[in-house]
Amino acid sequence: MSLSYYQKLHQHYDSSYRNRDLRTTMSQYQQEKKSSAIYTHGSAAYSSRSSAAHRQESEAFSQASTASYQQQASRATESTHAFAASRKTASAYDYGYSHGLTDSSLMLEDYSSKLSPQAKRAKKSLVSGEEKENLPSDYVVPIFSGRQVHVSGITDTEEERIKEAAAYIAQRNLLASEEGITASKQSAVSKQSAVSKQSAVSKQSAVSKQSAVSKQSAVSKQSAVSKQSSASKQSTSTLHQEEAFEKKSRKVAIREKAERLSLTKTLEETEAFHRKLNEDHLLHAPEFVIKPRSHTVWEKENVKLHCSVSGWPEPRVTWYKNQVPINIHANPGKYIIESRYGMHTLEINACDFEDTAQYRASAMNVKGELSAYASVVVKRYKGEFDETRFHAGVSTLPLSFAVTPYGYASKFEIHFDDKFDVSFGREGETMSLGCRVVITPEIKHFQPEIQWYRNGAPVSPSKWVQTLWSGDRATLTFSHLNKEDEGLYTIRVRMGEYYEQYSAYVFVRDADAEIEGAPASPLDVVCLDANKDYIIISWKQPAVDGGSPILGYFIDKCEVGTDSWSQCNDTPVKFARFPVTGLIEGRSYIFRVRAVNKNGIGLPSRVSEPVAALDPAEKARLKSRPSPPWTGQIIVTEEEPTEGIVPGPPTDLCVTEATRSYVVLSWKPPGQRGHEGILYFVEKCDAGTENWQRVNTELPVKSPRFALFDLAEGKSYRFRVRCSNSAGVGEPSEATEVTVVGDKLDIPKPPGKIIPSRNTDTSVIVSWEESKDAKELVGYYIEASVVGSGKWEPCNNNPVKGPRFTCHGLVTGQSYIFRVRAVNAAGLSEYSQDSEAIEVKAAIAAPSPPCDITCLESFRDSMVLGWKQPDKTGGAEITGYYVNYREVIDGVPGRWREANIKAVSDEAYKISNLKENMVYQFQVAAMNIAGLGEPSAVSQCFKCEEWTIAVPGPPHNVKYSEVRKTSLVLQWKPPIHSGRTPVTGYFVDLKEAHAKDDQWRGLNKAAIKNTYLRVQGLKEGVSYVLRVRAVNQAGVGKPSDLAGPVVAETRPGTKEVVVNVDDDGVISLNFECDQMAPNSQFNWSKDYVSTEDSPRLEVESKGNKTKMTFKDLGTEDLGIYSCDVTDTDGIGSSYLIDEEELKRLLALSQEHKFPTVPIKSELAVEILEKGQVRFWMQAEKLSGNTKVSYIFNDKEIFEGPKYKMHIDRNTGIIEMFMEKLQDEDEGTYTFQLQDGKATGHSTLVLIGDVYKKLQKEAEFQRQEWIRKQGPHFAEYLSWEVTGECNVLLKCKVANIKKETHIVWYKDEREISVDEKHDFKDGICTLLITEFSKKDAGIYEVILKDDRGKDKSRLKLVDEAFKELMTEVCKRIALSATDLKIQSTAEGIRLYSSVTYYLDDLKVNWSHNGTPVKYTDRVKSGVTGEQIWLQINEPTPNDKGKYVMELFDGKTGHQKTVDLSGQAYDEAFAEFQRLK
Repeated sequence: MSLSYYQKLHQHYDSSYRNRDLRTTMSQYQQEKKSSAIYTHGSAAYSSRSSAAHRQESEAFSQASTASYQQQASRATESTHAFAASRKTASAYDYGYSHGLTDSSLMLEDYSSKLSPQAKRAKKSLVSGEEKENLPSDYVVPIFSGRQVHVSGITDTEEERIKEAAAYIAQRNLLASEEGITASKQSAVSKQSAVSKQSAVSKQSAVSKQSAVSKQSAVSKQSAVSKQSSASKQSTSTLHQEEAFEKKSRKVAIREKAERLSLTKTLEETEAFHRKLNEDHLLHAPEFVIKPRSHTVWEKENVKLHCSVSGWPEPRVTWYKNQVPINIHANPGKYIIESRYGMHTLEINACDFEDTAQYRASAMNVKGELSAYASVVVKRYKGEFDETRFHAGVSTLPLSFAVTPYGYASKFEIHFDDKFDVSFGREGETMSLGCRVVITPEIKHFQPEIQWYRNGAPVSPSKWVQTLWSGDRATLTFSHLNKEDEGLYTIRVRMGEYYEQYSAYVFVRDADAEIEGAPASPLDVVCLDANKDYIIISWKQPAVDGGSPILGYFIDKCEVGTDSWSQCNDTPVKFARFPVTGLIEGRSYIFRVRAVNKNGIGLPSRVSEPVAALDPAEKARLKSRPSPPWTGQIIVTEEEPTEGIVPGPPTDLCVTEATRSYVVLSWKPPGQRGHEGILYFVEKCDAGTENWQRVNTELPVKSPRFALFDLAEGKSYRFRVRCSNSAGVGEPSEATEVTVVGDKLDIPKPPGKIIPSRNTDTSVIVSWEESKDAKELVGYYIEASVVGSGKWEPCNNNPVKGPRFTCHGLVTGQSYIFRVRAVNAAGLSEYSQDSEAIEVKAAIAAPSPPCDITCLESFRDSMVLGWKQPDKTGGAEITGYYVNYREVIDGVPGRWREANIKAVSDEAYKISNLKENMVYQFQVAAMNIAGLGEPSAVSQCFKCEEWTIAVPGPPHNVKYSEVRKTSLVLQWKPPIHSGRTPVTGYFVDLKEAHAKDDQWRGLNKAAIKNTYLRVQGLKEGVSYVLRVRAVNQAGVGKPSDLAGPVVAETRPGTKEVVVNVDDDGVISLNFECDQMAPNSQFNWSKDYVSTEDSPRLEVESKGNKTKMTFKDLGTEDLGIYSCDVTDTDGIGSSYLIDEEELKRLLALSQEHKFPTVPIKSELAVEILEKGQVRFWMQAEKLSGNTKVSYIFNDKEIFEGPKYKMHIDRNTGIIEMFMEKLQDEDEGTYTFQLQDGKATGHSTLVLIGDVYKKLQKEAEFQRQEWIRKQGPHFAEYLSWEVTGECNVLLKCKVANIKKETHIVWYKDEREISVDEKHDFKDGICTLLITEFSKKDAGIYEVILKDDRGKDKSRLKLVDEAFKELMTEVCKRIALSATDLKIQSTAEGIRLYSSVTYYLDDLKVNWSHNGTPVKYTDRVKSGVTGEQIWLQINEPTPNDKGKYVMELFDGKTGHQKTVDLSGQAYDEAFAEFQRLK
């Protein structure tokens, strides 16, 4: 049968045209999948049945199910019911176990079969028929149920096998149908399975099915052996009957035979396996006889969980809390676990909120493991209650507890951490808001409900906004910010019936305009009305107009599915609503709006949501009743043919909206209209006439609403409508009232009474009176301006409703003024009047309670109390304190009474009119301009009695500040009771916070008179407490209250007081604090006494910075200046101004008042190579405005032929050059500098010998330069002694050429030189060998050529000659060899050789340290280069150490030889031989 085009397109909607074979197979698969999920591990109902029985029943049902699904196509409906029943069975099973039903109360309702060739174990349902009817359709298993067991469905592997089996059956059926042969499969039946899968086309199919069902009944009632016998007989008989009617193909027969052999083998293996298991038939897996029961208890109660387990071997039971084993040793006394006579107990003592959890008892032996669950919920009572009534068993629950939707009583505590703050973004950017959610108690598998709101409306995920919940953190992400996203965002976390929420504002600034001065983009473009003919679009005007008024708006449209935008209006419209016409019926569009002013067109708005050009009725019909796929049934109704009916006139015609640009009409269709569709024609006429004109002549209107354009503004019209169809045009409707074309909606009036008020240190609350008689008000725009700047900035870009708004993002300490304007569709109002200026700082609050009330002095009828000021002052100065007191009689306090009517300014007060020997308690409350704060904690009891002690009372108001890692400052006030004599000083004691009282140690050996002390030598990270004791002549009094504990540490970000001297020389102390509380203030003091009223100081604080300025710093201002920050934990710093610091600051102030250009190098003079004179100085830096004046002898000189000036501003070098110094140039030179306000100078005096020396040096350098123009000596003549003890005369020449000659002279006589000089290396030398006295004289060398000549002279006479000879002798002495021993015929000779010998070299010999006496036997002499000592006829007395000393005139040089021992013996023997 061929299908129509509509059926082909919608075939997937029409079940009648599905492939029946495949549908039958998939229904069977779906039913099997649902039924397979009904499986319980450890279930008693399942474990009581043998695996063989389950497999046999499963295969029996498989046969029946297969045969059933392969019947006629009409059985499709039945298969659907079977699928629903299977699904209901699965739900029933879950419901039964989630409600703690016992196995005995659950009955097997249905089985389903596996589709694979090998049958699988069937799963059973555990719900009775009666309970099955009451099952909820979508029930969710709660976590805290009475009993729970593991429920698991089919595994992935099983699911794949099911799918493969489904495909196999489908292919088999198709194969059988193609061949025209009906195939039937039969397998042998064993203990575990009895399967007979058949299919028949004739009546025998039904008989076979009935036989299979009867076999199922038999199997369920008989034992495994009888089942096998009966099934075998039935199968055999059935097989014989079918053989007569079936004609099997060879392929089918071979397959069935293979399956039969495979099944036989499986049965044999199974029987062999069970024979082995018979030996261990006593072993069985654990089974819970009694399962633990869930409990709900109060805090501090005990709870016991009991369970009883059977199994062999005896199972071992382990208890778990939230899947973590319970360790009784980790929390001694918390848990008690016992096991007696098969009863296992877990006892939890003194339950607290953390014990709310899921507990599991796990039983395990060699046969397996089984678990049972129970839940414990610990309830907490909020508020005070009588614990005796609670433990006595009062059954009434506190009202703060309620039953949550999860089925148990509890209270959840929800906290927000890492919260998002007020955020600022810009259009087009991305932004994320997030916070961490902490829920107590934490219950697994239960997630809170997270909901985000903007301005109270829920935020739904879209392409602009995405939400995320990661398990402990909630995030709201904006992928593309728009001004529509601005508003107050709230996150609400709900857990049961408890919820908490947190809010913060998000501001979205305008994106940068593409055209400078263009207006910002409009916002909130929405569709107000839509039909076939037009769509009315509305928007909100932007807050920023670009600096010039907005002339109007352009509306753009784009058909959904395209990216082609077209402009809808040719001229800008000012009204913020516009009907867009020219749409195609049934198509969807999106819109955007752009604002325009004289500078250009701004950026477009965010696009609107898609909207279809359809009538609302048609749109609702399509939305509520979608077209179903065709079912193949066509219903035809017949009507009597009728003649066309002309429609009647429309009714209820009215003008719904009128602006200067358009008018919108609305009416109801006529009652008389026939069966045709109708069209409408709109007519108009001028008021006072009957000249009607048709408006839409070319395009009839299809909807009962229409927008008219091109009407004259200010003119009056009437309108009417006619209907038409094929029968004709009907009568017109009643005309409307006269309508004047113009904006019916007026621009709102400006708001009034703008009042700003303090909020935080970065925000201000602005309130106003709303605009009067404002219609369709959209909201308000608020703008802020820094006082004196004249520049206004928007505080919000999305209009806010209501008369109040918090402006964030302001600068702390800055003063602002505000203004507000209203907005509706007609436009923006005029600005309101500017508000009064307000400084941005935290709002004032009442102070916190005072603390540490103590009795400072007591009399017979009065007492003096002292206390510490509040930790937080509330952002304003504390104006006073109020004291209350009450009597305490026998430990019972009376009623409170006021001690003072007028506030007390000090932290001490005397209460009079008390009763002697009466015990009293006291309370103190602080007050500021915001009001009276909370009273302090009740003091300890004080007895009113006369103090007769002579020593002073305790000091009071002890506090610490300026805490650092090794020091802090302690301050206090003198005691009220001074004793019999005045207080003469104080002792300060210190100990570690946790040390015993005997660990107090004094910090000062001698009493100090100051009421402050800088404590030094603290250990970093150690916590300390301090106290103060006063002393007088009678002794040391009582200690004060403790100050601290305080940890010695320098907190991160701690800053110190910094001294500053500005450009005007004003000296100030500056302090900055980054850890201020919203209401913190700076308090300056000198020597720890407030400087508030000091006429010599001026304090200015702004934001987190403060500055104290000295009006005229002098010696009376010496001291310690400190700055403390209120409402902090001792944050402060100090600065010491002593005499030395005073001098430095005054000098620095003088320098800043009269600044000087810093000089790096003073004025100096130097001679250049040509004899030029350079005067120069260097400043640290020179700006482009620096001017330099050159002064000589009090007269300014200028650049000219004689003077050349140069300034290098990069290096700060200032130079003046002179070619030659003359006698008239002697005097004083000064360079004067001026760089703005700064001045500087440097002076150089060149008078007398200083000038003459400089002039001579200049002339010399000039001559030197002239000399160096020809050949000249770069280094003059000098000498050196060579290694061969020769004298070398040398000089270095320069600027020579080939023609240059050099001539040597001695005593004015030319010395002939054998070789011609080579000037390659520029060195000229004259070598004098064996230099002696004859070579003394004056040596001269002359260079000359056509450019000139130069000469160099060296005098080698007198001292110069002696110096040279000394050097020559030294070189000769150093050339001497070691002493040697030589035997001769006359005796023994000692000798040494030198390069050559001079008489100027003195030779001395010594023997064993004694100079040698020369005789005829012992002689000394020189032969050539040999210096010797001759010993004739040596004797043993000549043995010893001989030393030869060569004296060069300055230094002696020694050579030594030992003539003794073997050396002497050998020498003497040689002498004897030669002799």
